[in-house]
Amino acid sequence: MNASVDRGAKRRAAPAFLQNAFRPFFLGGAIWAACLVPLWVAAYLGWIPTAQGVTGHAHEMLYGFLAAIVCGFALTAIPNWTGRAPVAGSGLAMLFVLWLAGRAASLWMPGLAATVLDVSFLVILSGVVFREIIIGRNWRNLPIAILVLMFALSHLAFHHPATSAIAIRATFAVSMLLISLIGGRIIPSFTRNWLAAQNAPSVARLAPPMQGFDKLMLALTGVALVMWIGLPDLWLTGLILVAAGLGQLLRQLRWQWQATLAEPLVWSLHAGFFWLSVSLGLVGVGIIFPAIVPPSAGLHAIAAGLVGAMTLAVMTRATLGHTGRSRSADGLTTLIYTFVHAGAALRVLAALNPTGSGWLIAAALLWSSAFLLFAIAYAPMLVGPKRVHA
Repeated sequence: MNASVDRGAKRRAAPAFLQNAFRPFFLGGAIWAACLVPLWVAAYLGWIPTAQGVTGHAHEMLYGFLAAIVCGFALTAIPNWTGRAPVAGSGLAMLFVLWLAGRAASLWMPGLAATVLDVSFLVILSGVVFREIIIGRNWRNLPIAILVLMFALSHLAFHHPATSAIAIRATFAVSMLLISLIGGRIIPSFTRNWLAAQNAPSVARLAPPMQGFDKLMLALTGVALVMWIGLPDLWLTGLILVAAGLGQLLRQLRWQWQATLAEPLVWSLHAGFFWLSVSLGLVGVGIIFPAIVPPSAGLHAIAAGLVGAMTLAVMTRATLGHTGRSRSADGLTTLIYTFVHAGAALRVLAALNPTGSGWLIAAALLWSSAFLLFAIAYAPMLVGPKRVHA
């Protein structure tokens, strides 16, 4: 208890930017995402030289951008679960500098030292998450700590040539399970809160979070993704992935999404989660009918659609709420959501129609613009102090 009180005092004495993990990591992750995609497309089209290639692009999207958002969300949410003071101040600063160093090392410092520096971020993050949950005796959220550890282990496996392809699938699988688990908790809860505030009659028809059907669909999705990691070409794997996608869609239909269309901050969560069904389905159909649906379509549905849309939906909501703003989306925030979904849809279409570069360029501009707009619009909130209401 004394340690938590002491850490709370240090947090209050720290600059606003270092008082919560979402502040540096949401801003850094958004800027990195906005830069990565246009740079990769320019290199892919031969406009600029690059030594990274597709593997380097996948690495930075997963272990650069996504890792930052996972860190920002986890270290912001865990204090609400455990009652402990957040990681802040110098400890948070060192973690953020380590993430920045990993980005520099992966791009400009090839070799063993760079690999160790790069991998250490997620390993340390995993240790911090386990520490907070164990000390806080928050056993309900131990699965999240395990998934973060799997994220770290898959990053380690990525750096071995023999296991890099498996590692990419494993990381995608972990991100999908995290979204399935956390999204299945927060989306019905946030939807219920908003509908209740509106006195909407549909609140009575909304299924509570994490019921038996939800757990069954989580288990089915877990089985499907484990098979995809180990047996990615098996017809049965594709069939189970499609079944999991349909199951997740049925699960989401119980959350009264159609009643949330008046508030983008709520419907964006539903729209982002919908990409989970699309992703599972496309990956599955791509295994069953590879001549019709290339593997890249499913992968980009996960990366650009599910990960891109869900991270922005969570980043905007968390930033507004934790900085004392009203949890309501303005026109610019709604434009951010529109851009990320449009960019993701065009990226999937570009994978299905790889002959021209027009859709690829448009997808990159829209998707990266969503993160750039977030960085510009939300930077003052992330850097400045929390609003205090009288």
